[in-house]
Amino acid sequence: MTASGPFGRALCAMITPFTSAGALDLDGAQSLADRLVSGGGCEGLVLNGTTGESPTTTDAEKSALVRAVSEAVGDRATVLAGVGSADTRHTVELAQAAEQAGADGLLVVTPYYSRPPQDAVEAHFRRVADAVGVPLMLYDIPGRTGTRIEVETMLRLAGHPRITAVKDCAYDLLASATVISQTALAYYSGSEELNLPLYSLGGAGYVSTVANSAPRAMRAVLDAYDAGDTAGAARAHRATLPLITLTMASGLPGTVTTKGLLGALGLSAGRVREPLRPADRATVDGLLKAYENLNRRPVQPDM
Repeated sequence: MTASGPFGRALCAMITPFTSAGALDLDGAQSLADRLVSGGGCEGLVLNGTTGESPTTTDAEKSALVRAVSEAVGDRATVLAGVGSADTRHTVELAQAAEQAGADGLLVVTPYYSRPPQDAVEAHFRRVADAVGVPLMLYDIPGRTGTRIEVETMLRLAGHPRITAVKDCAYDLLASATVISQTALAYYSGSEELNLPLYSLGGAGYVSTVANSAPRAMRAVLDAYDAGDTAGAARAHRATLPLITLTMASGLPGTVTTKGLLGALGLSAGRVREPLRPADRATVDGLLKAYENLNRRPVQPDM
């Protein structure tokens, strides 16, 4: 059995619901968070990440969302807050505000666009970790940031007492397995198609956008693997791939596809904020079909 990570195994990268007027919908966020935890089996929620449209929410909105969701789920699930930015000083401010708002941990992405060298990347993460009292999950997603957290950098950062986990979107299982084998860092898959492969290598679980709409189906993969049913885990994983493909690899951001599907299911979501634009009808219809096929029942909320 793979040990549960510091934040649980099954984590959802939660969308940020907005009202029809585009304002932050805290009631909708609390409702969705409760559904994901009580009905969907999510053990943790990650707020204010890319899926949560962090580039277009204000610092005040980010803190309000953390407070509202923490209140809604209590001690039933961990709450992590995305606090990454391209500016170390601003990242520290966001981290401290999230901690004060009740976050159990922080998701900190590599500084983006400026493409700092590895010594600057390491210093950035240490600066954030030194400024707070809650654990950090480092976010390695070079496809978006332009900068990788190299293996040697990760090995050094693993020695910091508050750097405990990694959200892995680097698509490099060899590097991930190397760090897992040499450190106590908990590796969470951030790419749903690699959830089971990384878990089988000693990963801690996943941080999933698709879990917004199909939390039980995503968790079923880990549950089967933990029960020793590796063949069943592989079948369950393969069953999720059509929905994963349409949600995450359709040419649209996962936020757009997820909000389109949740809206069609009658769940709290709202529209996306510009510059993003909502999914078209054909895209939503395809998502609904994949969702229905995955659940093998008439379309209804999977929570």
